Amino acid sequence: MNSTALITGATAGFGEACAHEFASNGWNLIITGRREERLTALKSEIESKFDVSVLTLCFDVRDNDTVNKAIDSIPSDVRSQVHLLINNAGLAVGKGPIDEGIIDDWERMIDTNVKGLLYVSKAVIPMLKENGSGQIINIASIAGKQVYPGGNVYCASKHAVDALSQAMRIDLVSHGIKVTNIAPGAAETEFSIVRFKGDQNAADSVYNGYQPLVAKDIAETAYFAATRPPHVTLNDIVIMPTAQASPAVLYKSEV
Repeated sequence: MNSTALITGATAGFGEACAHEFASNGWNLIITGRREERLTALKSEIESKFDVSVLTLCFDVRDNDTVNKAIDSIPSDVRSQVHLLINNAGLAVGKGPIDEGIIDDWERMIDTNVKGLLYVSKAVIPMLKENGSGQIINIASIAGKQVYPGGNVYCASKHAVDALSQAMRIDLVSHGIKVTNIAPGAAETEFSIVRFKGDQNAADSVYNGYQPLVAKDIAETAYFAATRPPHVTLNDIVIMPTAQASPAVLYKSEV
């Protein structure tokens, strides 16, 4: 039986791309997200294209009780095949000076990017331990390496992901569980639409004048990291568009 990858935030962006990438290479999937109709559609699409099975779990990573109920509902035969957790669920909301920040935006980012990652990891790690090996891939951000103007709380939340990746690696090394931190730069997904609260023009302006990363770039990177030999772990991967030198330095053409 094939290995199974559990992917959070699979209804769009990096998570959806990871689902396609792993399924195309024969992995069974557990896909999670808040939008049940998108999960159902993704399951149907993947199972029609690839000879794999897909289990959907609809929950919000910010709610620890529902996280635990969903993970506990995974059938035992599926649990025994889970060898990979991709902590992808995350978001940025708003951008501006910290003293003008909106408290609800801060809480959404911290609750999703930090606490949600912790809730899911705590629920899934026992499965990896029981199965004798495995890997956790945390989708972080270049914002977890360097702070940029207006990014304050989002950057802080992704710095926390970077630190948690290091801490998990220390805590889980004796169990043979790999931990990989992937820190993407500018990537064109739903990210900016969410950050700018549906303002399409503001979102589009982020990607004008250069070629950003796309979700498939990150999915292929995650797949590569997950398929290294047992003695090899890619601890930390920073992946940027060629036009981006740092979070705040982008070379944009005039065309």
